[in-house]
Amino acid sequence: MISGGRVAGWSTTPAGIRAMLQLRDDRMTGSSLGVRLAADIGGTFTDVVLEHGGGLHTTKVLTTTAAPEQGVVSGAQLVLEQTGLSFGTVDVFLHGTTLATNAIIERRGATTALIATEGFRDVIEIADESRFDQYDVFIQKPDPIVPRARRFTVPERIDVTGDIRLALDEDAVRQVAEQLKANAVEAVAICFLHSYVNPAHELRTRDILQSALPDVSITVSSEVCPEAREYERTSTAILNAYVQPRMAGYLGRLAAAFAEKGYENPIHLMTSGGSLTSLETAQKFPVRLVESGPAGGAILAAGIATERDESQILSFDMGGTTAKICLIENGEPLKARTFEVDRSARFMKGSGLPVRIPVIEMVEIGAGGGSIARIDELKRIQVGPDSAGSSPGPACYDLGGTEPAVTDADLVLGKIDPVRFAGGKIPIYQDRAATVLSSEIGDKLGLDVEQAAYGVVEIVDENMANAARVHAVERGLAISQRTMIAFGGAAPLHACRIAEKLGIERVIVPAGAGVGSAIGFLHAPAAYEIIRSLYMRLDAFDVDGVNALLDDMSREARSLAEPAAGGRPLVQTRGAYMRYAGQGHEIFVTLPNGPIAETDVATIREAFETEYRKMFARHIPDAAIEVMNWSTIATTEPSHVGRVLPDSADNGRSEAQAVGTREVFDAQLGQTVDAQVIERAQMAAGQTINGPAVIVEDGTSTIVSSSFDAHVDRGDALVLVAKESAA
Repeated sequence: MISGGRVAGWSTTPAGIRAMLQLRDDRMTGSSLGVRLAADIGGTFTDVVLEHGGGLHTTKVLTTTAAPEQGVVSGAQLVLEQTGLSFGTVDVFLHGTTLATNAIIERRGATTALIATEGFRDVIEIADESRFDQYDVFIQKPDPIVPRARRFTVPERIDVTGDIRLALDEDAVRQVAEQLKANAVEAVAICFLHSYVNPAHELRTRDILQSALPDVSITVSSEVCPEAREYERTSTAILNAYVQPRMAGYLGRLAAAFAEKGYENPIHLMTSGGSLTSLETAQKFPVRLVESGPAGGAILAAGIATERDESQILSFDMGGTTAKICLIENGEPLKARTFEVDRSARFMKGSGLPVRIPVIEMVEIGAGGGSIARIDELKRIQVGPDSAGSSPGPACYDLGGTEPAVTDADLVLGKIDPVRFAGGKIPIYQDRAATVLSSEIGDKLGLDVEQAAYGVVEIVDENMANAARVHAVERGLAISQRTMIAFGGAAPLHACRIAEKLGIERVIVPAGAGVGSAIGFLHAPAAYEIIRSLYMRLDAFDVDGVNALLDDMSREARSLAEPAAGGRPLVQTRGAYMRYAGQGHEIFVTLPNGPIAETDVATIREAFETEYRKMFARHIPDAAIEVMNWSTIATTEPSHVGRVLPDSADNGRSEAQAVGTREVFDAQLGQTVDAQVIERAQMAAGQTINGPAVIVEDGTSTIVSSSFDAHVDRGDALVLVAKESAA
């Protein structure tokens, strides 16, 4: 049952979405695209997209927090009914979710224990001994997932070369098993020194524990993160163990529910790195799903950028609970090997729990439609990071919410039409929004309800703009020179104001923006990346050892990618993470195809120096170079992305016809303005809109402020251009 008994469902098949899908090569699914279903679970809404017959049918339902699979099944049922199809006719189901992230942040994972090498149980608290804010004497780090009382050690020791210095004490492992049983432990992470080189002790410990505790979930660090750096590897293993029972249970229930409805084909999961993996792999390594939902949005934005030959992009995804910001260069989202969850200090590196997996690099903050506004001790408006979620939701939902949220403020400012919200399927009430904004914000600050709403929206917009500034500065990039691509249910409402704050002059709102991440799943390749540590200097290069390692990694990567590939051909890319000897961080270098030969060592050095110059403008001639990690990615062949013809101001441009007007508060002007209201479904390529305007559709609404004009490009995307720039 949908929370509150209220759902939003609609069918939309704009020409732009159809064209966008047809631009992809049929190799994405073999000879035919077939019937494909995608679902993205967010903190507030669950988005479902059905691709069939060259068009899309979409729906939004409120996320059923207690049993998320119910919302997915209900949403799928709605879109299938719209087209007269059944679960049995679906060829493939693609899924992304923030459940793993939420479980970590909200501390709703399994009762987890750690088994480490004797003397090393405090690795997760010692960390790297750095302080993310060295001048804060009251610095607070996130509470460790595993408290000290549930960290156990056993005698064993393997050195950095993989040689066994001290044999595993198996009797000690059995004694620990009894302690785990006494502590009612549900999940265990095993992380021994240098197990990334020789996993024998970890695997033997797992065998003993599985025999003694058959119902306990076990994660070994040599499988989930076979890399050097003890702290990051231990943290990643712990987080995988912490979310594994919850995620495996959820995915199992989802598969059973779909099977009961008649679905007989595979379920594929979006990973944090922007690729698809199999259900079974996701159940084993759920930590790779931590950023799976947001990754779909980045994939969508990258495709839109490539189609329009846009090289510098700021992807802006704002939903009901969070906002996600990602930088895209030349059609590729920036990626990383490590990121943090549950930061105790916003934007500050080192204040969260590290996860070492392939990930699309983005900033995620608690700024969504459901983000709660309040007055702090200094009489300042604060927004988020906590959210009203889907239950009780913002006050305007009238489902029991008593605190003002961003959606309440947007409604009072005229950005949202209560009749059209979520296609008219979820009723919202402006009087409820006005009441809580007055009582919780306005009355405490001596503001009228419109000023209170403006204050809330201005704060959340500044939070998001500042997150984008910080993210760009960390990368040494100029934010104002980028084109923003805005999607998600709330992003088009806020995109213009954030662009004004950042000095961005061009904003693209794609067709189907309200369910953008779910649409992004339809673009994602099936892939899996294997990373392993094998330290080696180029001046002592072991050709045979490297080839043996890469061959083994290739077989493993292919075996894990094939279940999600659905018979599509796989290609492999190999690389190495290299640095000058003694440096603290590595850069990625692509390796030559085929077996590595002695003659390739000079080529690898040259490739490293080229990448180093790109990053630091110069390299260090003749300096010793070392390899820390090796990478192999098995992925389906990339599709050929077609181009959307460039915009042209001449020939065929006409003004879009308004269906009415609405009073909307314009933050740049600081006053309410009369904005024309235009139906997105009635617009055609080449039509123009002069701001201020509200472009309405069932999934979202796009606010065109007085500073912008807009037009529809030949791929059916809305393109908003700053008036001074257009002039």
